[in-house]
Amino acid sequence: MTLPLTDERNDRPPEDGRTADMVRIPGGTFRVGSNDHYPEEAPVHRVTVDSFWIDRTPVTNRQFKAFVKATGHKTYAEIPPDPKDYPGALPHMIYAGSLVFTPPPSVANLRDWSQWWQFMKGADWRHPYGPKSNINVHDNHPVVHVSFSDALAYAQWAGKDLPTEAEWEFAARGGLDGAEYAWGTEFTPAACTWPIPGRVNFPGRI
Repeated sequence: MTLPLTDERNDRPPEDGRTADMVRIPGGTFRVGSNDHYPEEAPVHRVTVDSFWIDRTPVTNRQFKAFVKATGHKTYAEIPPDPKDYPGALPHMIYAGSLVFTPPPSVANLRDWSQWWQFMKGADWRHPYGPKSNINVHDNHPVVHVSFSDALAYAQWAGKDLPTEAEWEFAARGGLDGAEYAWGTEFTPAACTWPIPGRVNFPGRI
């Protein structure tokens, strides 16, 4: 979640409590895009963002639970699809749910996402791994299975906004302008990248 800085000269947060767990990001200009990978990311260009506040951590289950309790909001994953949107589909194939990360039984091709993402009936923010799971002891974990519309509804309820793509990348880069990886520009096999380029055996779910 983000908040704009209404006074560029004021480094202090507004006195309404909304920035208690937020970090001030000074505005600036940085490079966005890539000329080497996906064509839709080209060309590299410069983007300027104004100063803003961004949440220190992702929205937690506890925070989202308070929002749902106050508003009665139903997430996209909890609402059964309208059969009219899926003409020809069998009734038993139309149900509420969401994609769940499921580790493949053997080495998987990372470019085929269907090998580790499965659509599971009954998976939603309260049941992250399906109807038999729950978040009872995970109040401080990030909320999952929320759509863009769910996130926007939460942000509006909290009196905040969703970060733009530029704001998010600017904050996530932490000053590493133009860096391709979190540690710099040089590919490091031992770092947080694919252990075996193109193929990997996932050890477990995330």
